[in-house]
Amino acid sequence: MSEQVLKNGNVMARSRTRTIAQVAMLGAVAGVLMNFEFPLPFLAPSFYQLDFSEVPVLIGSFAMGPVAGVLIELVKILVHLVTKGTMTAGVGDLANFLFGCAYVVPAGLIYRMRHVKTRKHAVMGMALGTVLTTVLACFMNAFVLLPAYGKAFGMPVEAFIEMGAAVHSGVNNLLTFAVMIIVPFNLFKYTLTSVIVFLIYKRIRVVLRGD
Repeated sequence: MSEQVLKNGNVMARSRTRTIAQVAMLGAVAGVLMNFEFPLPFLAPSFYQLDFSEVPVLIGSFAMGPVAGVLIELVKILVHLVTKGTMTAGVGDLANFLFGCAYVVPAGLIYRMRHVKTRKHAVMGMALGTVLTTVLACFMNAFVLLPAYGKAFGMPVEAFIEMGAAVHSGVNNLLTFAVMIIVPFNLFKYTLTSVIVFLIYKRIRVVLRGD
């Protein structure tokens, strides 16, 4: 019995070590990817930029569960801050963390709660994550983030409204900014991320625990 307990303990220790290593590796990759961002001027003002850092975070959430996804998201932000710093007084970094978690946690929960993990369950999780993140981003930008940006950089909210109106003529206040700018931008961003993960699903399936 004692030998079996010892053996089980060794297996658990190796599993924890592997998990820690995977979290660190995926977080580092995501942090580097976060540095490569580009604007989508047809959707949003230039201070909203697209990157693919959520791809490795979502893979980790599928492989190890939503808690690991949150930890990878945290490592991603820390790596980004160390390698590039912040240009948003920390507001953008906090928002990125919150929105990333809102995306990968539901996806990881739905995928891993199923006894048989399939593409269908992965798509269901990614779709839910995309919708939840878009709704959260809409309201947080309108009522929290944009006012916080303005306060941090001494900019009136009217400046953001003007930048939004340059992209979409219907923007005339923060709420319409969120609906006409934030919603399309986030739907595009997280749908594109989901499509990428969907396309590489077969290749990464071998590392998804439980598959």
